[in-house]
Amino acid sequence: MKILAIDSSGLVATVAVAENNNLLGEYTINFKKTHSQTLLPMLEEVKKMIELDLDTVDAIAISGGPGSFTGLRIGSATAKGLGLALDKPLVHVPTLDALAYNLWGSSDVICPLMDARRGQVYTGIYAFEGENFTTIKEPCAISIEELIQDVNELGRKIIFLGDGADVFESVIREKCNVPFRFAPAHMNKQRAASVAVLGMKLYGEGKIQNAAQHKPDYMRLSQAERERMEKQRDFQI
Repeated sequence: MKILAIDSSGLVATVAVAENNNLLGEYTINFKKTHSQTLLPMLEEVKKMIELDLDTVDAIAISGGPGSFTGLRIGSATAKGLGLALDKPLVHVPTLDALAYNLWGSSDVICPLMDARRGQVYTGIYAFEGENFTTIKEPCAISIEELIQDVNELGRKIIFLGDGADVFESVIREKCNVPFRFAPAHMNKQRAASVAVLGMKLYGEGKIQNAAQHKPDYMRLSQAERERMEKQRDFQI
């Protein structure tokens, strides 16, 4: 099985191709450029370097959210366009699941954090029981204080990762009462390699969709949508 994977859900833009148990290529950029500038050139570079014929890809795995509204739209549009052009299925890989999968095999509980602004994080809590990947807390958008309360109640060693871990490091250090660590640089941000490997697992479980069916999971309304609703509510009052 050969999977093309894309993740542009956050600040990182990343593309990978995996075949069975081999990572054939991965291109990851974490720099101040928009994903609309980087994603397609990165894909073309990976394609060229590994001499990839896109027709040989079995499916396209896309990090489907939550995350940046703009980033998710760009990634979704790219995956949908490729799926339609190549007549290939898409695999929707939850962003937080893929982030946690960076730490495959960890004996500690894993907590990916993405900065959701306004004092909130997109987060979930995961664990590996042998080779089984389990979800302790389903992906959600909550305040960092509420998350730390949940972590303290869980009472287990935990590893934090993601851009939210950078943003809320001081709060975590102040309020987290259980033993904790922060993942190192090569594991702590989105990686298309993890999207690809988890995408293969989901593909094997039959969790695929066509390009027309795919849509990102934003998890909450965008700022523009919230402002519009607030204006409508004020007008009604």
